[in-house]
Amino acid sequence: MRIVLFVEGHTERKAIPSFFKRWLDSKVEPRVGLKVVRFDGWPELVKDSPTKAKMYLQKEDVIAVVALLDLYGCKIYPHHLQGNAVACYDWAKNELETKVNHSRFRHFFAVYETEAWLLSNPDIFPPAIKNALPAKVQNPEEVDFDEPPSKLLDSLYRAKTGRSYKKVTYGKDLFDKLDPHIAYSKCPRLKELLDELLKIARGAAHEER
Repeated sequence: MRIVLFVEGHTERKAIPSFFKRWLDSKVEPRVGLKVVRFDGWPELVKDSPTKAKMYLQKEDVIAVVALLDLYGCKIYPHHLQGNAVACYDWAKNELETKVNHSRFRHFFAVYETEAWLLSNPDIFPPAIKNALPAKVQNPEEVDFDEPPSKLLDSLYRAKTGRSYKKVTYGKDLFDKLDPHIAYSKCPRLKELLDELLKIARGAAHEER
C-alpha cells in the first residue's frame, strides 16, 4: 500500500519524501510506501490534480493522494484574502479538495514555504547561518509573505557565505538532517499534515489485518 504525494517542484521531489517517510516509519507498521509525482509548478498542479488524483486512486495499492503546495507564490486566492495566511489557507484547501471531490484526496499547504520546516531546528544549519537567524524563526510558520523562508535563507547565505541559498541542493541536505518530530512540535500546519498522513496509514494497516 502507498500514498501518492503531489508536489510542485524539484526541491519537494528530492527533499520531502524521505522526511515524511521517517515520520511514518517511526509510527506505523507495516510501512507505507510513498510515491512522489512532480508537477511543473503550482499552476499545473492545480489544473491537473482532479484528473491525475482520480487516475491514481483507481489503483488498488493507492490508499490516498495528498497534494502539497507552498502558500507563498500560489496565486489562486480571492484578492480580498491576500495577506491573510489563515484565510488563504482555508479557502484554497477547500477549493482544491472540492475540485477533486474524492474522499481519499487531501490538499495541504506549507506555511509559507516548506523551508519554514527547516527553520524549526536551527542546529541543522552551518554555524554562521544558525547564529544569524532572527528571533522570528522561533515560530517558523510565521516567517511571512513579505520575506518568506527561502528568501530569508538566501539573504543570510549571501551575507554570511558569499553564496546564494540553493533550494534543491541545500534543501535536500538540510531535510536529511531535520528531525520530523522537532518540526512537528513547532509547525502547527505541518502537524496537521503529518497527523493526516499517519491517520491514513494506520487506517489502511488496520484494514489489512
